[in-house]
Amino acid sequence: MTRHDADADAAPVHARRASRIDQVIEVLREELGSGRWPVGSRIPTEPELAELTGTGRNTVREAVQALVHAGLLERRQGSGTYVVADSELAVAVGRRVAEARNRDVLEVRRTLEVGAARLAATRRTAADVAELRELLARRTAARTAGDLDDVAAADLALHRAIARASRNPVLSELYDHLIDAIAENVRVNIGVRLRTADNDHADLVAAIVDGDPQRAALEAARFIDELLGEGC
Repeated sequence: MTRHDADADAAPVHARRASRIDQVIEVLREELGSGRWPVGSRIPTEPELAELTGTGRNTVREAVQALVHAGLLERRQGSGTYVVADSELAVAVGRRVAEARNRDVLEVRRTLEVGAARLAATRRTAADVAELRELLARRTAARTAGDLDDVAAADLALHRAIARASRNPVLSELYDHLIDAIAENVRVNIGVRLRTADNDHADLVAAIVDGDPQRAALEAARFIDELLGEGC
């Protein structure tokens, strides 16, 4: 057999292997995008993934490594592989806003949160109302205790719940894609205003519960406009 013939025989084998890896990557992407493996969770082990995809462990290992390089997964020594993003869009957005100015993030938050509040006021369910009231109470208790980390976590949870209550999956997903930048923005701004009088979130939740979209939008905009006016 000539070298040319040997190369011709080997090429399809390599192509088939690459194709199998690509197929496994797509399966893993589908699992991530479906929410079955949420951000922060550990993905199944290599043997489990091999059984899920009907391929060998080496193929699974290479597919997982490709998603690690893409920024969707992270290997943690001695612990496993964890989900750090559920799409390439989330990774790209996260990188883009990582160095964004506080003011830039506030302006984006204003656009998203005003729209979310307006829609939530017309689409919220009884379950949404109960959740918003619970999260508002948690935020108020954290403020009373003066715990910055707890206030920031409760504040972020409240705004995410409002985004979900908008019943607009695109808006909610965009908010979640920006969550790291928003979380840091929330923490910085709460640190500045922790000792100030603060009933704006109570008014915001009340407007959503009352089903008043115009008032909800005004309340969502008001506290961000105050921060922007302070030069944040």
